[in-house]
Amino acid sequence: MPAVLHATAGHVLSLTLNRPEALNALTPDQRDEIVRLLSEASATPAIRAVVITGTGRGFCAGADLRGTGTPGERLAGDVARTLRTGAQRLIAAVLDCEKPVIAAVNGTAAGLGAHLAFACDLVLAAESARFIEVFVRRGLVPDGGGAYLLPRLIGLQRAKELMFFGDALSAPDAERLGLVNRVVRDEELEKTAHAWAERLASGPTRALALTKQLVNASFDTDRAAAFAAEAAAQEINMTTADAREGVRSFVERRGAEFEGR
Repeated sequence: MPAVLHATAGHVLSLTLNRPEALNALTPDQRDEIVRLLSEASATPAIRAVVITGTGRGFCAGADLRGTGTPGERLAGDVARTLRTGAQRLIAAVLDCEKPVIAAVNGTAAGLGAHLAFACDLVLAAESARFIEVFVRRGLVPDGGGAYLLPRLIGLQRAKELMFFGDALSAPDAERLGLVNRVVRDEELEKTAHAWAERLASGPTRALALTKQLVNASFDTDRAAAFAAEAAAQEINMTTADAREGVRSFVERRGAEFEGR
């Protein structure tokens, strides 16, 4: 079986990590396949939402370190280059995807796996799911954008607590902190994720993409730049068929029927 399953139903692309025997720890090939599929989703008008989940007991146990052995002699820049082209590239692919991305966290999300979930636009978690900033347990510095994502999601002190101690965080606790949008029963996770995805897929796709860009950039800019970006996004969006349909439906006092263009 492929290590990444992918299927499109309606306008929703489902990506499923499929190495349950390794709690879906990511290999380089798996990671590159996800990046490729997310890039294709951005460029495919028929795809209007994405769901990422895993098979078995794990969502994703992080990068697969088996077989790497004890670090040997490295050239200066090797580690940084590996991160840029690997974990960071994966997280950037989720953040930059032009379609809404939902994480359906079915089990353990550790290290890079946790950051993969946190990079998604919306996070649903099964009751049995847990999140672990496992890096400190291995004597490592967080990668995959963790030190960028967590403070923006839950603040500096909470982010440091998770990263300094590396304790497992239950799904209800993750929801309480604001890392998870909603916790559902394990047997309801897939149904709920696809209901959310279908709702997003029926929305104004370009407006959602522009909204995602504005919100993701909001912590990295000043007010003047944010207002300028907002005005530019509005200018672009008002050229879309969905924006015209939205205004027309308001005038005609009916529900809008968006086509994603």
